[in-house]
Amino acid sequence: MSCKTSEKLVVYEGPIIVGAGPSGLATSACLKKQGICSLILERSNCIASLWQQRTYDRLKLHLPNKFCELPLMGFPKNFPKYPSKQQFISYMENYAKHFEINPLFNQEVKKAEYDQGLGGWKVKTKDGFEEIEYFSKWLIVATGENAEPLIPEIQGIEKFEGKLVHTSMYKSGVEFSNQRVLVVGCGNSGMEVSFDLSTNHAFPHMVVRNSVHVLPREIFGFSTFGVAMALSKWFSLRLVDKFLLLMANLTMGNTDRLGLRRPKTGPMQLKNVAGKTPVLDMGALSLIKSGKIKVMDGVREITKNGAKFVDGQEKEFDSIILATGYKSNVPFWLKDCEFFSEDGMPKVPFPNGWKGGKGLYTVGFTKRGLLGTSSDAVNVARDIADQCTRAV
Repeated sequence: MSCKTSEKLVVYEGPIIVGAGPSGLATSACLKKQGICSLILERSNCIASLWQQRTYDRLKLHLPNKFCELPLMGFPKNFPKYPSKQQFISYMENYAKHFEINPLFNQEVKKAEYDQGLGGWKVKTKDGFEEIEYFSKWLIVATGENAEPLIPEIQGIEKFEGKLVHTSMYKSGVEFSNQRVLVVGCGNSGMEVSFDLSTNHAFPHMVVRNSVHVLPREIFGFSTFGVAMALSKWFSLRLVDKFLLLMANLTMGNTDRLGLRRPKTGPMQLKNVAGKTPVLDMGALSLIKSGKIKVMDGVREITKNGAKFVDGQEKEFDSIILATGYKSNVPFWLKDCEFFSEDGMPKVPFPNGWKGGKGLYTVGFTKRGLLGTSSDAVNVARDIADQCTRAV
């Protein structure tokens, strides 16, 4: 059976945005405020597909909602301080409706490259068997840092006969009840999934291969992140980190004794330099202390029935959950672009990584969450508006 493909060229006067997540929506709204229409191409069938299709049920924003708002429209006043997954999705849906943002869905970008002769960007998409090529003077990459699940190479992982899933496919601990579960990864997702498993009568073992900063979500009733942001306006990050670690030790105790070794670099300095986010405790630490969540050293090898660890232990598991994060997919479709590194991140660090050359822009690659996304979106819209003004 053979299939034929048809191809057509669509010239668009405004910018083309790849991705209908928070980054794409924020950029489109900021452009609209400047009087500029944009075209959003989205590979899935909905906005914010990562949130709608690849997140677990108990997920809540780790930061207060004031740090997670998109530009030009805040959260509803009746929303809690830490909105749930469904509340955040509803916020984004209302955001798109308010600004009349209508992405083209099921448009997977297969290739985008700059056409020197035409002086703009050709973006080829595929919808079923139909290929469409779009052209614009501007291309905005808004697929973000978390476009694809990151699957690590672990020796023997193909031998495991139990259930093996990435957190992008994990919904609830209910389906793992009474199982021995190995959670590979100890970031915010690894901690929360381990907590969720334990509260649903599973027996989680969480792998902590590297050092990690675990901080309380709040200090004296205030967001730890908010306190850090406020203090950083007056003090150096080194002093801010000293305060945060002092408060963490007073409220949480010495996490090194639990197998959660702290990095030598402070949490805010590490976030600023390497983009590594500290873990904000949502309840997992108390379960680690009580032994309901077991902390394990690095995995040496996955076996047919479990895993061997670098400290010599060997245990059997019914399921393995990979809480190993996500990665950019930009290298797979953006061609001949020196602005991005091999890992799909802008080579230019924050706060200047939003603008490339030849009409190329990025939004959502700051490693600074939704605050970074908002900053990028505002900058991109202003820059394109300035170009349009000068061209008149």
